[in-house]
Amino acid sequence: MSGTLTPKQALILWCLLGRHGSALQSALVPRIDKADREALIAGRYIEAVKQGRSLRLSVTDKGWDWAGGHMREPLPPSFRVLQDWLERVQADLAATGRRLADVVGSVPEEPAPTVPQPRPPARRAASKGSDRELKKLTPIQLRARIETAYLALTGGEKAKAVRLSALRDHLCDLDRATVDAGLAAILRGDPTARLSQFSDPKSLTAAERAAAFSPAGEPFHILRIQS
Repeated sequence: MSGTLTPKQALILWCLLGRHGSALQSALVPRIDKADREALIAGRYIEAVKQGRSLRLSVTDKGWDWAGGHMREPLPPSFRVLQDWLERVQADLAATGRRLADVVGSVPEEPAPTVPQPRPPARRAASKGSDRELKKLTPIQLRARIETAYLALTGGEKAKAVRLSALRDHLCDLDRATVDAGLAAILRGDPTARLSQFSDPKSLTAAERAAAFSPAGEPFHILRIQS
């Protein structure tokens, strides 16, 4: 392969870099043709390894170097807006001295698989009074309950990814609206916690989708509480 990429091949690199340099081929849009993928592999711009039923494509050092110096290379005509933005990014990098890798960032840590938590025994009707008390938690008490559940799931460690499906299971004595209120408070600006999404939406199970916190239609699936 020559040193010049076709517009479609350049677009594939930018699609991967938009996902921190690595993604499942099945998660990328537009669809990648085999000929373009094999040409990029042959030119050592990307690598491919089998993962499940798909291929995980990763940008090589050569691919990163090419991208850093070719932000003005032509892309398919329908992606003109991306080309315009890349030119703005290139101008900013030239002015600030930053590298492309500083903008893209590292691949986010994937959350560990959920370990099923034993459900507490069913409560008798006499416990309904205590349920009502739990639903009346103050914002500070609710935040504390969420952090206690988070630490129980991580073994006492912070800065780890916890799936909301596991968190909701651990807080099963609280109704969904109560837990959502606590997550909403975090999203509004809690400096010690943040909500995020899976980097590969196709890896979501039905349970993860059902447990998502979706204000304004944007789903979040992961909670991290910092040290």
